[in-house]
Amino acid sequence: MSPRATRWVQLVVGIICMSMIANLQYGWTLFVTPMDEKYHWGRAAIQVAFTIFVLTETWLVPVEGYLVDLIGPRGVVVVAGILVAAAWVVNSFAHSLPLLYLGAIIGGIGAGAVYGTCVGNALKWFPDRRGLASGLTAMGFGAGSALTVFPIASMIKTAGYEATFFRFGLIQGAAVFILGWLLRAPNAAELAASPKPATRHIPGPDRTPTEMARSPVFWVMYVMFVLVATGGLIATAQLRPIAKDFNLADVPVTLLGITLPALTFALSLDRVLNGASRPLFGWVSDQIGRENTMFGAFLLEAVAILLLSQYGRDPTAFVLLIALVYLAWGEIYSLFPATCGDSFGRRFASANYGLLYTAKGTASLLVPLSSVIAGVGGGGWHTVFVAASAMNVVAAVMALLVLKPLRARMFAVRPRATAFGEPA
Repeated sequence: MSPRATRWVQLVVGIICMSMIANLQYGWTLFVTPMDEKYHWGRAAIQVAFTIFVLTETWLVPVEGYLVDLIGPRGVVVVAGILVAAAWVVNSFAHSLPLLYLGAIIGGIGAGAVYGTCVGNALKWFPDRRGLASGLTAMGFGAGSALTVFPIASMIKTAGYEATFFRFGLIQGAAVFILGWLLRAPNAAELAASPKPATRHIPGPDRTPTEMARSPVFWVMYVMFVLVATGGLIATAQLRPIAKDFNLADVPVTLLGITLPALTFALSLDRVLNGASRPLFGWVSDQIGRENTMFGAFLLEAVAILLLSQYGRDPTAFVLLIALVYLAWGEIYSLFPATCGDSFGRRFASANYGLLYTAKGTASLLVPLSSVIAGVGGGGWHTVFVAASAMNVVAAVMALLVLKPLRARMFAVRPRATAFGEPA
């Protein structure tokens, strides 16, 4: 198989692996209410498990990325498949919050290992199309749960959420375990045969995570990542509670001749658009630049969240506006890894993006707080939405006025580099 064909095979395998871990995050909202109805733990306490999952999924990725850069992707993903299965099996038997939190830890470690490995591998195989490749890979995570929304929701109603956790956990984990054996990093000959990136996307000299952490560019991206990720994570984890509080979860909505309950419709449509936004905005950033794309996407997200706050109590508007929120949010998972690869080189791409990806974990700390804010005072979800919208506006302004000049200055003073990040 030619090197160019091989890299597309590697990309497809990574996308499928990502789709198999998608439900650990995007399917979570379907289980919150059934668990609360059975054990009465309270939504805020249950959502702590989601926060723990995101924290372990993100904050351990630098370690997992280091292992990938050291020993290759295969072993890391094979072990991750076992952890992915174990996480939901533990959830199926969780009769207490500590046991639920344990399942979140196991799932976070497994999902983070798969995520960091597959995105880092895409950056290494596609130096000429980092935005598109990382976007397609992240699309698997964003849209991977779209086809299973109906089966999971149906099984929860008919067989209970415990059986759903157990069966889907085994299926997802087994798929990751099997596919993990096919993954590998490119060798020197395959890199040499890869198309060269456009001049503006040629990376600088390879920087280790420690060297990257000393760069102002990294910390600006980190802050921006936190600001934008917060609103999307709230929508991801709290979508069912929001729909319940708006009294429209089971209200039928008809779009394009299809009639479904508002929440089910929103979940299905959102997964597709959230996934599609990643390669779309990644490809756009390959064409017009990373910061310019960030500015437009983050402003679109801010507007979508404000409109949801104003008009979200109408069932049809709720479905369409939540979809727009996801469309404008998913792109952070292609824009930031591509920008990180451009800025700090190829060799340590997995570990470097893993360190930047911990910003998602930082943002997740605000998810349980959103439940508390929505439940006190007179503002409800409106207060949460306004704050999230403001964060996106700040991030959009930072993209053009802070990140862009900082990166231009860094590129102006760095040593000249080849297309693959080695000093010329």
